[in-house]
Amino acid sequence: MKDNEPTLNSIEDYNTLKGSKKRIVWIVILSGLMLGALFVGAKIYYGEADDTIHIQDTIGKVPVK
Repeated sequence: MKDNEPTLNSIEDYNTLKGSKKRIVWIVILSGLMLGALFVGAKIYYGEADDTIHIQDTIGKVPVK
């Protein structure tokens, strides 16, 4: 029984990428780095989020059945 799954040896550009595939890979990598830098810059500029709600209630008695 032979599987129809592709193997790494049968993929034509396994060892090297050429042409537009290589350019697309670099565009994806660079856009990810730029997006990450944008988020880091926003975090540095705006600082930490201070949106916690502090509750001072205490439990006096726990009902037991």
